[in-house]
Amino acid sequence: GTPASSAEENSAMENIVTEKKAEASHRQDSADLLIFILLLTLTILTIWLFKHRRFRFLHETGLAMIYGLLVGVVLRYGIHVPRDVNNITQSCPVNSSPATLLINVSGKYYEYTLKGEISTIEMDDVPDNEMLRKVTFDPEVFFNILLPPIIFHAGYSLKRRHFFRNMGSILAYAFLGTVLSCFVIGLLMYGCVMLMKQMRQLDGDFFFTDCLFFGAIVSATDPVTVLAIFNELQVDVDLYALLFGESVLNDAVAVVLSSSIVAYQPQGDNSHTFEVMALLKSFGMFLGVFSGSFALGVATGVVTFTKLRDFQLLETALFFLMSWSTFLLAEACGFTGVVAVLFCGITQAHYTFNNLSAESQDRTKQLFELLNFLAENFIFSYMGLTLFTFQSHIFNPMFIVGAFIAMFLGRAANIYPLSFLLNLGRRNKIKSNFQHMMMFAGLRGAMTFALSIRDTATYARQMMFSTTLLLVFFTVWVCGGGTTPMLSCQRIRVGVDSDQDNPVSVLLTLIAEGSERRSTKQESAWLFRIWYNFDHNYLKPILTHSGPPLTATLPPCCGPLARFLTSQQAYENECQLKDDDSDLILSDGHINLTYGDVTVSTDATGAHTSSGPAYPGATGSDDLDRELTYGDHELVMRGTRLKHVCPCVSTIPGH
Repeated sequence: GTPASSAEENSAMENIVTEKKAEASHRQDSADLLIFILLLTLTILTIWLFKHRRFRFLHETGLAMIYGLLVGVVLRYGIHVPRDVNNITQSCPVNSSPATLLINVSGKYYEYTLKGEISTIEMDDVPDNEMLRKVTFDPEVFFNILLPPIIFHAGYSLKRRHFFRNMGSILAYAFLGTVLSCFVIGLLMYGCVMLMKQMRQLDGDFFFTDCLFFGAIVSATDPVTVLAIFNELQVDVDLYALLFGESVLNDAVAVVLSSSIVAYQPQGDNSHTFEVMALLKSFGMFLGVFSGSFALGVATGVVTFTKLRDFQLLETALFFLMSWSTFLLAEACGFTGVVAVLFCGITQAHYTFNNLSAESQDRTKQLFELLNFLAENFIFSYMGLTLFTFQSHIFNPMFIVGAFIAMFLGRAANIYPLSFLLNLGRRNKIKSNFQHMMMFAGLRGAMTFALSIRDTATYARQMMFSTTLLLVFFTVWVCGGGTTPMLSCQRIRVGVDSDQDNPVSVLLTLIAEGSERRSTKQESAWLFRIWYNFDHNYLKPILTHSGPPLTATLPPCCGPLARFLTSQQAYENECQLKDDDSDLILSDGHINLTYGDVTVSTDATGAHTSSGPAYPGATGSDDLDRELTYGDHELVMRGTRLKHVCPCVSTIPGH
């Protein structure tokens, strides 16, 4: 044949080979994803078995990690990919490693992309490494896809009543505590690294800024396991609020702190000397990024103004996309998505939630709960997998031991001194057994992992990543598994306070604590009281359809503006105020409580009256106790609503 026809045959053959390769690669990718889906399925089935057997020692995240580890072992040591004969190693002297290469193969140009450096030992195992690399995700996947639902759900499902009641303490633990912990861990690790240098155990550079970075990422606590057990056992709500509030906010603080440490750049050649200006610049960046992200999150949370009540599916979809875009918008603007999406969640739960139709309210709650569950378990099973599939692990026994000691000392430096200082000003003291429990429950999890895997380029970062994995495994299995024994050891009461306050306990509390209510009012921080009144009278009516209409709260001179800003729905809702926060600040006005057909009102003095008998013979407040003991189950079934008494309603009619 002619040279032209043989060239055509060659190119046809090449096309067939390329198609086959593409198909094989597609199959391989599907198989890799299938591994993760099966891991999650296996985890869910085992959790069901555990819940069925009331087995509390291992939480689903710990389980996901164990399954991840097993699959990692199989992938690493059990499966070998045959060598591809077409792989050729050619040497070419180039001074730098370009991101893309154009290679001229007999007149045709091919583009190759850079995957990363491989050591000389790995030269023979290229196919195996390729397979392991396939099951290793791009860290950005964690940051942009798996982390937002977890953080948003934390803000969206925040139990605001207990959170705000302990607001000061939570902020102290989250801001001061995390910074303290970061510096304690950083200094201890620096000592450890200096010792390793003396003993010739270091093979690369390790600077003080690296140690501080390690301190920042290890300070992010994630006690999912502990909180799940607390929820199940109904542990004291204040302890739950302190732990949950701290873990939610300190994730945000740790992210901003770590990025500020990375941004620390002194002038001149030596970038690792101490310089006051560079330190102040980093501190300024910390404040700027945090407040910027906070403002962005709150702004998008408020802007999510859905008027699509008639089309629930569209409404839920818009709500979901707005929440996700907050994260990406903040990252694109150079702020921190984690902080933005957290405050967006809190704002949306407070305002936007009231504007959604009833169906969308349920839908969004369930949707974010599901996404949170899947993302969290995916990250934990992936953690188990990377212990074996990650290519550049550096396990240094001395560094690991140092990290464990530093982690516990850092946690202690966060909890004990701050609790002592907070107790000086708190009326409801943080008891010592609560402090020990908080110290014990400082688990490390998804956030620590996502921050450490984000950059594994240098020797120091690789060693940190390997150590971080071990810290997460240890805290989730040992501290998470030891939660129930620890609760009984510290004699912390369980089954005390369910979040869906039992109707009977609400009634009895209202009746017994009438006199105490004024002290509670004093206890609510004055700043928060001012904010609450402003929010209740002006912000909620503008941003939602709940709260009193503006026509009632604004001075008469602003009448036209108030009428313009008040929606028709707000007038309709006037007599049935849906205000979640009415129990944050107990005002001196009346509070009304309905159980099916009984209405109990308590006024500021704590006196109570009841109307509309629910059971034969139960007529007045004297018989209330008898009623409660006698119809307990029915009361619980009928449900409870705690309400402000509206001016236009004296008692709420029965069913």
